[in-house]
Amino acid sequence: MFDVLIQTLGGLGIFILGMKFMTEGLQMAAGNRIRNVLKAVSNNRVVGFITGAGVTALVQSSSATTVMLISFVSAGLMSLNQAVGVMLGCNVGTTMTAQLIAFKLSSLALPAITIGVPLKYFAPRKKYRYLGEVILGFGLLFFGMTVMGDGLRPLRSDPEFIAFFTKFDASSMGGVLLCVATGCLLTMILQSSSATVGLTMTLATQGLLDFPSAMALVLGENIGTTITAELATIGSSCSDSHRAARSNTMFNVLGVCIMLAIFPYFLQGIEWVSMNVTGAQPWDTQVGGEYPYVGRFLANGHTLFNLTNALVFLVFLPALIRVGTWCSPKDKTEGDDLFRLPVFDQHVEDNPVAALAQVRGEIHRMSQTVHAAYSNALEGLEKRDHRTVRLRQRYESHINDAHKAVSTFLAKTMQGELNEETSNDIAEQMRIVNNLERIGDAVEALGLLCEDIVDKELKFSENAMGDLFVISARVDEFLKMVSEALIKQPEQLMDKAEQLERTIDSMRETMRDAHIERLKIGKCGIEGGLAFINLLARLEKIGDYCYSISRTLDSER
Repeated sequence: MFDVLIQTLGGLGIFILGMKFMTEGLQMAAGNRIRNVLKAVSNNRVVGFITGAGVTALVQSSSATTVMLISFVSAGLMSLNQAVGVMLGCNVGTTMTAQLIAFKLSSLALPAITIGVPLKYFAPRKKYRYLGEVILGFGLLFFGMTVMGDGLRPLRSDPEFIAFFTKFDASSMGGVLLCVATGCLLTMILQSSSATVGLTMTLATQGLLDFPSAMALVLGENIGTTITAELATIGSSCSDSHRAARSNTMFNVLGVCIMLAIFPYFLQGIEWVSMNVTGAQPWDTQVGGEYPYVGRFLANGHTLFNLTNALVFLVFLPALIRVGTWCSPKDKTEGDDLFRLPVFDQHVEDNPVAALAQVRGEIHRMSQTVHAAYSNALEGLEKRDHRTVRLRQRYESHINDAHKAVSTFLAKTMQGELNEETSNDIAEQMRIVNNLERIGDAVEALGLLCEDIVDKELKFSENAMGDLFVISARVDEFLKMVSEALIKQPEQLMDKAEQLERTIDSMRETMRDAHIERLKIGKCGIEGGLAFINLLARLEKIGDYCYSISRTLDSER
């Protein structure tokens, strides 16, 4: 019995390893093309469905595709409607693995491993190594199926196991629900519906499960595979990413409920398609003690379920999204659009005018995020709210990512053929985005200081709080003016910028001297006094960077 367990689990492990090699090899070979294809999906739900099916069939993993989609939604690269439409296609595309298994290509397993290993580990060029990884994964997949089949074969005559598997009897609704729940739980544990479908096909081929029971297990496995997308949303503050994952889950749950309601007719449909379209023999045809055709019936059932389900919900996509939204946590984070990473159309890289127009829009949005980070830091200090001040980490991370994305795109644009005017314009945009990133760093330092003040419960005098309110309002005015000037420059920009710069510098000196006097007479504590002086220095530094941006903007005129 121990040998049977080890051989079966070992075969399953080899199968999963083969799936991993195939998926990673295909993803590496495709490179950024997969991401670009997914990000280019239009709002047309049919186009999204076809794209999702094609990409998932290519990478042989709906989990990999759905995780990418969740990431795109979190980053703002894709809308909720687009992502859910693509996910419907992902559920269809993943059934290609079961179809591949049903072809019984085990005789090619060892030749594929023989070819794949030297290509993966000894090929001089990357593209051949990726190809070797795909071929090796293909071989390991079928070799794992063979090992599982050999391990389970002795159980066909074991009375205890026969008695155990008779519990999975789809002749009653209770038995069907048990099969669905078992398939769901097993897939949640393995986080691979392809692996559990492969195991189910092996059990059915060995005669340990009949076709109806195995099909009920497959339905449950479709629900279980949604756990990957759900796990991908853990820690995400983007409400749409939760809604996308929940819509994907409800797509499978509602689809399974529909199929369970018509389960006998669903089985009849699978049998008709398998025998009349694909030319398979009846599933209970026995050859050499095995049932070689039941795998084709299960693969067809897997595909038929997802295809029918997807076509139904393509029509009712808005309703599906509403259900997913209703099942999602309430949106507690405002301004998610502020955290959308810059997006640039690939076709504008060769058009500097269009490219710079896009860059200005993204820099303006980055300036809004910087201003929001500044407001958040001061709000946390004013309200003495720990949760608010600690949001600074999210702002800082996004500002750095946005700076990198914009700078990279500008660098690519500079590599093209440019005239002197356009080249200078790009250099000016680079200076602006660098200064915005420096403001972001200064705001992060301000946020850290505010967090320290809140954590230590440092108190300021009434005069100090009044001074802080006045100077922070001037800095806020400067930030707003600069942000608006990125889109439309006001008249006499430099005159206003110089006036604000002088005012902030003068305030810092006056307020610092007044606070030192309060320290001398004991109106303020030493630690609180030093924190106040540091706050003034951070605010003055932000004003300096705003002035630098203003000078750059003025030189563009």
